[in-house]
Amino acid sequence: MHYSYGAPVGIVWMTPATGMWGASAQSAQDRADKDRRWPAMLRKLRGLRKRGRRSIRIVDADCGAGELLIHAVRRAREMGFVAIEGRGIDADPRLIASACRAAARQSDPAIGLVFEQGDPDEAMREEAEYPADLLLCPASDTGTRKRAALARTAADTVLWDRKAQRERERS
Repeated sequence: MHYSYGAPVGIVWMTPATGMWGASAQSAQDRADKDRRWPAMLRKLRGLRKRGRRSIRIVDADCGAGELLIHAVRRAREMGFVAIEGRGIDADPRLIASACRAAARQSDPAIGLVFEQGDPDEAMREEAEYPADLLLCPASDTGTRKRAALARTAADTVLWDRKAQRERERS
């Protein structure tokens, strides 16, 4: 796995969660806690820590404004991970800009976090070279089998956003 301890271009450093957050940060945390993937993500983080892991790499291939990924890396830090790498990808440049602004309000040398505008499938292809520990993956209304196979090569554990897929099917 690839763990970067330097600060590559585009990395935003973050601090662990504290009680000093503003109202908007707290509401972002609340939304992240309500994500259906959150319990499985916590189990994965706890399991890795129980096995002695001190570093983790998390990729969110449809990160939106980055709330879930930011919350996940903060929680990983609180659990005792000392090298945390997070990558968020989304096609919407406005959401990526929002994610970067949210992350820039914090700093912690143990957490490297980058948000990029791009295609989720292309990001998963890139991740296959050095698979992440955890991939938050968008469900696809077309080509689900192809995306599932691609996701399995990009990470040890894949958590699918099935709720978003159901919402697209209803529209």
